Amino acid sequence: MAVYFHEEDLPRQDLFADGPIAIDTEAMGLFPGRDRLCLVQLSDGRGDEHLVRFNPGSDYAAPNLKALLADSSRLKIYHFARFDIAIMKHYLGVMAAPLFCTRTASRLVRTYTDRHGLKELVKEMLGQDISKQQQSSDWGGPDISEAQRDYAASDVRFLHQLMAEFEVRLAREQRTQLAQACFDFLPARAELDLAGWDEQDIFAHV
Repeated sequence: MAVYFHEEDLPRQDLFADGPIAIDTEAMGLFPGRDRLCLVQLSDGRGDEHLVRFNPGSDYAAPNLKALLADSSRLKIYHFARFDIAIMKHYLGVMAAPLFCTRTASRLVRTYTDRHGLKELVKEMLGQDISKQQQSSDWGGPDISEAQRDYAASDVRFLHQLMAEFEVRLAREQRTQLAQACFDFLPARAELDLAGWDEQDIFAHV
């Protein structure tokens, strides 16, 4: 297992095996448009993780990364897809779908708890411990520390395994189709966020 660090783009488009690819992002905050996209993490689930860092003033050209994200034949796995796809759409201009969101799946089948963070999922479902110590660190600084790199890599390291577990649970609870409908809607939800409807429920009666 290795963590590879790249500046501004992936070095080439064939770094990943066929099949789903796990994706996560790190930014200066949680508001796309205000807060800068700093890092995109990717894994094909076979043991290596790739981190792409964007510096202040970046033009976010990243043709190799964009080609991968825009590939509609490749499923993307996220933990909080709503944010990740929105901030990548804003900065990279690509809607990285189709997708599977482990947090959405968790809310649909782990209704016995209100704890749906990645750390809790990995612990309960996979028996692994991951550290969240670097979650609120400065991702926009001139240097990304080894601790930050390890944290960022761990955010995509377990998503393939979690998806497999959730597919079983969704089928068991007869919520597979409902989950898929949610996943299919998330790009529109992200577009609403970017357009200014992030806090308003446009489906509400009042």
